[in-house]
Amino acid sequence: MKQSKNLLAGKRDTLISFGIVIVAFIVVQIMIMTGNISSSLKGQLVPICAYIVMAVSLNLTVGILGELSLGHAGFMSVGAFAGIVATTSLAETIPAAPLRLAIAMVIGAVCAAIAGVIVGVPVLRLKGDYLAIVTLAFGEIIKNIVGVLYIGRDSSGLHFSLIEQKFELAEGGKMIINGPMGVSGVTKISSFTAGFVLILITLFIILNLVHSRTGRAIMSVRDNKIAAESIGISVTRYKLLAFVISAAFAGMAGTLYAMNFSTVTAAKFDFNTSILILVFVVLGGLGNIWGSIIAAALLTVLPELLRAVNDYRMLIYAILLIVMMIFNNSGVKERLMEKRAARRAAKQVSKEGL
Repeated sequence: MKQSKNLLAGKRDTLISFGIVIVAFIVVQIMIMTGNISSSLKGQLVPICAYIVMAVSLNLTVGILGELSLGHAGFMSVGAFAGIVATTSLAETIPAAPLRLAIAMVIGAVCAAIAGVIVGVPVLRLKGDYLAIVTLAFGEIIKNIVGVLYIGRDSSGLHFSLIEQKFELAEGGKMIINGPMGVSGVTKISSFTAGFVLILITLFIILNLVHSRTGRAIMSVRDNKIAAESIGISVTRYKLLAFVISAAFAGMAGTLYAMNFSTVTAAKFDFNTSILILVFVVLGGLGNIWGSIIAAALLTVLPELLRAVNDYRMLIYAILLIVMMIFNNSGVKERLMEKRAARRAAKQVSKEGL
């Protein structure tokens, strides 16, 4: 009986999350076709999709697993530059932009997942503030490595070096990553539709994971590690699994984000980006997937919507952030959730009575 209730709850959460995304996509497409959307807001659609994927994936680590990570932008950076190298290398082999973007996302996810394993194995043995500090350091290390990375491509293949450019490209060759200057001349192949599809894939995989046996094991590790170990749950295994999956989706989001700009530098993926994604997760509610979707979209669009009151927009933005944070930690929200749970329980009792 309890298992069937969990299954129904999982389906309900999945339907709510998918419904929010699909309705938003349809509304935005109608606005685009009717010309009721500004060019600046239209240019933010792909970054919004990338931020939603980042927020949902980070919620898996922070909300579901219960570990504080401050280096999520580092995985996004890995996926971004891996995706750029992949799309540039495949430009002649695969002329179809959507297919090339999809392959680049997979490559970005794999590279970010590998980085997640490298970081996660030693880091996840730490607790509390130490974990946050090390993940923060990882994000900064990745940013600095990309800042001294040189990658070029010519007829002989890919060439790379660190600190300084130690290779020469043949005639017709092209520099892909040029150290501190980053990447320039990127062919923009990301689209709002691609971002929408990526969000649906992310939700499908993460929501199914959360409501599966594996997800329940991850949450048991979050709630009580000693009790989880006592019943045979491998704490390290499930923590690493959640961390790596989160990193992989961050890598895919990084590829989507990077392929929306003609110029990309490592500075785009700094500590402030990690904090921004964490703000989305906290304000949307820890463990609340559809809350992360709403928070990421709303807080990304809000500064642009408030541009009409330019002198006060950042003040209004800050006030709204404070109000949302107070509401999330208030007794009002708890009472609303209790009433909602009571109504559901009453409906369930009436159905069983019938």
